[in-house]
Amino acid sequence: MAELGVKEIEAGTGNVVIRLAGIYKYFSVVPALSDVSVEFYPGEVHAILGENGAGKSTLMNIISGTLQPTEGEISFEGQPIHQMTPEVAKSHGIGICFQHPAILEDLSILENLRVALPASVFSGRPPQEVVQQVLDTVGLRVPLRMRADSLTVAQKHLFEIAKALALKPKVLILDEPTASLDQESTDMLFDRIREIVGAGTSVIYITHRLAELRQIAHRVTVLRDGRVRGAELVRNISDADLVSLIVGRTLKAAFPPKSQRASEEISFSIAGANSKDLTDVSFDVPRGQIVGVAGVAGNGQPELMRVLAGLQPTEGTITLRGRVLNQHELLREAAFMPSDRHIEGVASGLTVRENATFSALEKFAVGGIISRKKELAQVESIFGELAVKTPSMEAPILSLSGGNQQKVVMSRALLSEPGLIIADEPTQGVDVGARFEIYRILREVSASGTPVIVNSSDAVELEGLCDKVVVMSRGHLVETLVGNEVTEERIVAAAVKAETHGGGSASRVKASKTSGIAHFLQSDNAPAVPLALVTVLLGLFVYGQNDNFLSFYNIYNIFLLATALGFIAMGQTVALLMGGIDLSVGPLAGFLVVVASFFINEDKSAVMMLAGFLLMFAGAFITGTINGVLIRFANFTPIAATLAMYIAIQGLSFLLRDNPDGYISSVVTDWVNWQWGPFPVAFLTLVAVAGVGEYILRRTKAGWRLRAIGSDEHSSRRTGIRVDLTFIMGYIACSLLTSLGAVMLMTQIGVGDPRQGINYTLSSITAVVLGGTSLTGGRGTFIGTILGAVLLTEVLNAVTFLGLTQTYQYLFQGVLIVVAALIYSTVRRREVSR
Repeated sequence: MAELGVKEIEAGTGNVVIRLAGIYKYFSVVPALSDVSVEFYPGEVHAILGENGAGKSTLMNIISGTLQPTEGEISFEGQPIHQMTPEVAKSHGIGICFQHPAILEDLSILENLRVALPASVFSGRPPQEVVQQVLDTVGLRVPLRMRADSLTVAQKHLFEIAKALALKPKVLILDEPTASLDQESTDMLFDRIREIVGAGTSVIYITHRLAELRQIAHRVTVLRDGRVRGAELVRNISDADLVSLIVGRTLKAAFPPKSQRASEEISFSIAGANSKDLTDVSFDVPRGQIVGVAGVAGNGQPELMRVLAGLQPTEGTITLRGRVLNQHELLREAAFMPSDRHIEGVASGLTVRENATFSALEKFAVGGIISRKKELAQVESIFGELAVKTPSMEAPILSLSGGNQQKVVMSRALLSEPGLIIADEPTQGVDVGARFEIYRILREVSASGTPVIVNSSDAVELEGLCDKVVVMSRGHLVETLVGNEVTEERIVAAAVKAETHGGGSASRVKASKTSGIAHFLQSDNAPAVPLALVTVLLGLFVYGQNDNFLSFYNIYNIFLLATALGFIAMGQTVALLMGGIDLSVGPLAGFLVVVASFFINEDKSAVMMLAGFLLMFAGAFITGTINGVLIRFANFTPIAATLAMYIAIQGLSFLLRDNPDGYISSVVTDWVNWQWGPFPVAFLTLVAVAGVGEYILRRTKAGWRLRAIGSDEHSSRRTGIRVDLTFIMGYIACSLLTSLGAVMLMTQIGVGDPRQGINYTLSSITAVVLGGTSLTGGRGTFIGTILGAVLLTEVLNAVTFLGLTQTYQYLFQGVLIVVAALIYSTVRRREVSR
């Protein structure tokens, strides 16, 4: 058995790089780490092993500054670090590749790297050249302007590794980096690890694969239940001892016995399957057998699994126990265990219990009413078999470790009592002990007569688990291995020697060069094209009914009215880009006009008028700050915080003026409404501000950070973005833009009226939605917002010119919102499909 606290260094020399002493970490009252002490040396790979929930990822998050320890000390190169944060970690040269990549999917590949890497990485060189070199280190070939959501799971892991290597780290943390990689990419990664270790870097490597441990690691530390259970040089400890340390018991065998004799009864078959990704795929599953799917990554295996689960249409015939099934019937019969549990496996807003049972609720019903006692009994039973570790059944699913989330996904599949189980990488990210339990349960399910089909990138797993293996290449089935033919060597040979072998290394995406126009049509600003077209066509239609519609006076009037809405809607765009919303913009605009009505009058001096403007901007600044603080530090939702502000500001407006009063200076009005041809200068200013805003969004770190937290706040925090500060500054910017809209509103109504401004809340949201900004955050455009404001104003103006009642104003606005939402959702579905 291994000794604790071994000090001998096999590969590294010199002083300790990182020392952790007496680390404790509690989540509420649940201990995740207890008295963990460990040292990491330069020039060696130090592996951390343990079951899911053992505390490995928590420990790595503490080292990288994502989490703060409850107790304990961290020192770097002998110097104590009082508070480790992502920024401090980066400054010390600590890089981390997370188990779930910190990818900002709404940003491009280029933007992801520019927001994540320090400016020193890009100093003196074109950013595109630097980013291309970073990607080349891991063999990742993708267009730099492509959105990160187009990357596959394997490519996201390579991208995460590339980000970490770009820091040229003194310490590199790799949290299960090969979980989604094929053999080619794994070999490439190991080569990079050996290079940087040879240069003196300390690599902390988390894995569940003992074979990888032997290939790459020099030292190993085992965690179990949040405590260090053993530490030893890899060469001095056996696999059996490692497994015993990991699970706290001896496991008899990795794989359960296979089916002893071939059955003539066919439980499931697929014949002549053809789709855009598959060509004439046919095989069957005899009763009591498990069939595996193998092949080099990118050759149709995931697509085949989705076809078998009824998630993708296909030609051909699918038969289950002698009954031919269509796609909808197959969808009801099959239980699908997806490889990407975060995207398809778990419902992040539900509890552990709800995630385990939502596909089988009817099985717990008595007289149409769910029996909680029956539900809990079933869940506790299956959780016991799979050794699911959870604080409670009602804990949020995301509070579980990745491997335990995967076990919940499997629990749901089993509880639904399916006619067919489709398991896509079922043990990805699952610890060695739970992996054996999954193998055992899949074998028991198969023995009971339920067909089981498993896709795995691990040939050893397929050899040990499956009775038959079908090998895929470029969507073709190129070989079928049965019985004694199912060996690691035969599986790998069939995959790599296939004549139809795909060009599908996990690292590649078709990198077609796109023109500037083509890129624009794929960008956030793409909705501007149809929006501008609709605006022009509507103008021409109304002009055909009334010649005065396109007069200089009316054009000026439309743009003038659109300017106030445009500024306020730009502020709303900032809030929505962050994944929030601001319901207070309308009352804020009205309140600021009321404030101005006490200072910007005919009989006031220039100094007093200037004070009025300053008070308007100060009021906006304070409002934005309060909104941001309520959301980030008082745990208000954006809707609750800004709705409370809506009510408070509206009340203040009526306290200051219960009726319209305080007429605005005509001199100020004339200056603000200054005209240049048919255009108000204020509108041209709005367009210029929108242009500056677009530049900030696309070309500066401030803009990338704003979009990043709306895309994925958790990943943004792990990337090192100061989320709370960015969020507060975003709400301040929202209110300041609203104050510019209030200046325009002030000159239009000409008086301090507490009833004005309220309607701008709904109108601003409408303009933003029309402009194509996502209501879920991360994607948006100021250009589209301005066009949305112009179109809305034009619609209201057109109703008057056409002699229609006010009812049509609301009808047209509603239709525009619905159409915009349908177009946006359709485009997003197509992007996801691609």
